[in-house]
Amino acid sequence: MRWLLLLTLLACALPARSEFDYALQPRQIAEGVWLVEGSTENFAQSNGGNIVNSGFIVTDQGVLVIDSGPSKRYGEALRQAIARVTDKPVLQLLLTHHHPDHVLGNQAFADVPIAALAGTTALLEEQGEAMAENMYRLVGDWMRGTEVLLPTQELEAGALHIGGRQLRLLALRGHTGADLAILDESSGVLFAGDLVFYQRALTTPGTPGLDVWLGDLERLQALPWKLIVPGHGPLAESAAPFEQMRDYLAWLDELLRNGAAAGAEMNELIRAPIPERFAAVSLSRYELIRSVSHLYPRYERAQFEQLD
Repeated sequence: MRWLLLLTLLACALPARSEFDYALQPRQIAEGVWLVEGSTENFAQSNGGNIVNSGFIVTDQGVLVIDSGPSKRYGEALRQAIARVTDKPVLQLLLTHHHPDHVLGNQAFADVPIAALAGTTALLEEQGEAMAENMYRLVGDWMRGTEVLLPTQELEAGALHIGGRQLRLLALRGHTGADLAILDESSGVLFAGDLVFYQRALTTPGTPGLDVWLGDLERLQALPWKLIVPGHGPLAESAAPFEQMRDYLAWLDELLRNGAAAGAEMNELIRAPIPERFAAVSLSRYELIRSVSHLYPRYERAQFEQLD
């Protein structure tokens, strides 16, 4: 009887299986191009880690998917959402980079080629298990059954012709050291991955440098895009995401550089006032704290080397 009571209490404490529903709603943004837009919040059990923008392109022969999401459950929901749009088969999955919110849905696409830059595969192999464990801690049961599945195909920069559409693949580095951006030349839709955040503060744990990131933004903005799909944040028809990114990166670089020159402590910088123009940007304080912890030691070392 006590066991029955205990099981009953546990059942009441656990969310019902129906609550683990991402309820993905693809939105057509151009001819044959669909966006699945995530929240600009942080990872939480309330959102299941769905803070990412994924998408897919319906070609003459089948579907090209861009990023698989934060969990096996998300990847499965994405395939179901695609099936509601078209009965054409999924041809290939492209991964923009190795971060968990973009790749831990790979298991749902194990039956098709999973393609990524060589650097992305190497980073996922190196860091994937630790990232998956962290996701389990952050979003709990949404991750049930999720395991790291590595890409099976290597991508290189250049043209990709698939199903009557021509894509331009760009191999960039600013966010993680291995970042894929995808321009669908048929529609002008640019899937920028996490090289572009919009109305959501950017994350910096793997960046090779803010100067590298700024250079990547110049290359992306120079492309003949019509719509920008950022890795996080709303779809844009103007250059506003590029302008916001450049503004934020320049401010962050100046804050860290001036702090190092003045010999400031890290704790001082994480409390620095955030400019009013970034007040509406989601998670700006949270990501400032993280960016200072990630990047400030580099600026301090550079300052010491300059003094030497």
